Amino acid sequence: MPTTQDMTTRLDPGLLDALQHQVALFARRAEQTRLAGIGQVRNSMDRAAYLLLNRLDREGPMGVKALAAGMGIDSSTVTRQVAPLVDTGLVKRTSHPEDGRAVVLQLSPRGQARLEEVRDSRRALMEQVTDGWSDSERESFTSLLTRFNQALSARQNGADAPPAVT
Repeated sequence: MPTTQDMTTRLDPGLLDALQHQVALFARRAEQTRLAGIGQVRNSMDRAAYLLLNRLDREGPMGVKALAAGMGIDSSTVTRQVAPLVDTGLVKRTSHPEDGRAVVLQLSPRGQARLEEVRDSRRALMEQVTDGWSDSERESFTSLLTRFNQALSARQNGADAPPAVT
């Protein structure tokens, strides 16, 4: 089985340079715009909040440890990131249905409405940015970006660990 070094030396260094440069540009532009969307909700929700709310929406109420594990970050980070979401009423803490001593985090109705507003805005941005792309091009880009993110996640978590989906 070839090593990572063997595989890298067979790849076109110019292509790898172009790829890393485009990824760096993407990261900078994504942070500059926060890919927040357009309209009044533009730049109004940071990445951490969006990812946490999105996960709670997709997977339902869960504890801090489960939320952290699913996002590939530690519990203390989730606790810090969730605190302002609870303070602003986007997330609520409730008792675990089976173990009343345990606390679970749940998207509040206000959080659900805010998440939908941000999603709509980001969807509009994606439509603008990919104006002129075919559905096939959008699907290909999404598939490749998903694969790229999963590979980065797997590398961060160790090659044998399943990738965290964020």
